[in-house]
Amino acid sequence: MAKRIVLTGGGTAGHVTPHLSLIPRLREMGYEIHYIGTENGIEHQMIAKFPDITYHAVKSGKLRRYFSLQNFIDPFKVVWGAVQRVAAIARIKPNVCFSKGGFVSVPVVMGAWLCRVPTICHESDLTPGLANRICSKFALKVCTTFSECAKALGAKGVHTGTPLRPELFKGSRAAGLALSGFDGSKPILLMTGGSLGAQSVNKCLRESLPALLPHMDVLHLCGKGNLDESLMNTKGYCQKEFLSEEMPDALAVADIVLSRAGSNTLSELLALQKPMLLVPYPLSASRGDQVENAKSYAAQGLARVLMQEDMTAQTMTDGLLKLLNEKDELLEALKAYPVKDGTDKVLELIQQAEK
Repeated sequence: MAKRIVLTGGGTAGHVTPHLSLIPRLREMGYEIHYIGTENGIEHQMIAKFPDITYHAVKSGKLRRYFSLQNFIDPFKVVWGAVQRVAAIARIKPNVCFSKGGFVSVPVVMGAWLCRVPTICHESDLTPGLANRICSKFALKVCTTFSECAKALGAKGVHTGTPLRPELFKGSRAAGLALSGFDGSKPILLMTGGSLGAQSVNKCLRESLPALLPHMDVLHLCGKGNLDESLMNTKGYCQKEFLSEEMPDALAVADIVLSRAGSNTLSELLALQKPMLLVPYPLSASRGDQVENAKSYAAQGLARVLMQEDMTAQTMTDGLLKLLNEKDELLEALKAYPVKDGTDKVLELIQQAEK
């Protein structure tokens, strides 16, 4: 009889992407893989491309920290979703559950605990999110990307790093040069803001181009619908909405990177040893996890940080030119960092947890 594993997590791509790194290895290890997620969440879209994974769609509410009329409706969705999840766990009879967090995961982990199925969780940020703080009470171990988070979780915290896609390490500099149209005679800056882009950073980078282009070529991933037609023929500047299969090549060709400070992106840049200037998503529009992530990287000498409230064309130009001048110093710290790809350690903990 095949071993079974339930994966869960959703709400954002960051709560799903590490699963994509584990799935091929879990197959090799002989697991029958099930995924419990919401009916319409991004996790459903991302897991749908794996026909051999059984997806169990359930109702779900959202854990909000602000007033909304939905807060009066969602408790009923949560209760019904919890019943669905317990029923799914009881029906699947998994050997182990792995949760990446997000509000969808809470009733799954609780359901696994009720059915006496051991659970391993993973937290990407410097401090645990609300969902993982709840889930940690029912889990055997909580894997973490940051050592600070593992310490905060006490005996259950294990600093593993984040599981990373193996194809990430197969990028080609030559393919990256062909993709961008650059000849490689100047250092190359890659700016990445995710599939939706980062509008304020996009705007500031474009305003900085006249000062930057004499010193570097710029490959700008600006997000869907954010191309600037007026800059299409600018020498040394290549803009793309986003990349999928070609992303490893874009990373391979980059000498320095300008980015937000989402944990999965940081883990990839750390593993690939890319000196980076981080513009974290501001406190005014988030719970502050990106600010904490960026400050941790800066304190360890792994990155430089430009806060969005301090961002102008001049401060961005100064920051990127300084990064270029100091990239060898950052490279030493990036190479020396002890934990890069967490795939093997997470899989080891999953195996140890099996009942």
